[in-house]
Amino acid sequence: MIRKCDDDDFDAIYTVINDSAKAYKGAIPPDRYNEPYMSREKLKHEIDDKIVFYSYEDADGLAGVMGIQRFEEVSLIRHAYVRTAKQNQGIGSELLAFLKGGTESSLLVGTWAAATWAIRFYEKHGFTLVTAAEKDRLLKKYWTIPDRQIETSVVLALWRGLPSQAVAHGPQNDSRQGV
Repeated sequence: MIRKCDDDDFDAIYTVINDSAKAYKGAIPPDRYNEPYMSREKLKHEIDDKIVFYSYEDADGLAGVMGIQRFEEVSLIRHAYVRTAKQNQGIGSELLAFLKGGTESSLLVGTWAAATWAIRFYEKHGFTLVTAAEKDRLLKKYWTIPDRQIETSVVLALWRGLPSQAVAHGPQNDSRQGV
């Protein structure tokens, strides 16, 4: 079952994110990896910044989470994670299809360049890597992340009726947060 998360799901979201993010250890630059990967304070900040989380729930509880953050012209897929024990069962695909179906806007997702499994996942679902220059512009426009993270990240896009350059050069939005 997929449903919108509420305040009671905070601890489960936190657990899913940090369980799944262990896959990044040794793959992404060591200076970008933390344990826990996302602190409780950071998760609260993300929710306060209007990232809406949806969960895939099975008999064992929350198996996966995926957030979406809407702007006027695009929506960002944010914090897509599936519990390690539940991966490769289609949960991420179902969550992504659900979020894709809930918006008509173009979708962007940022991830680590070294997370080749994540890049393949999004490409399998119709997303394409943007150019390096466009990636830098998009990350600076929609996310607030350090330069080092911009250097080590990629952006994938699913354009829906809006030319990518129009999004990349649109007005700045001050409500930006980390990948």
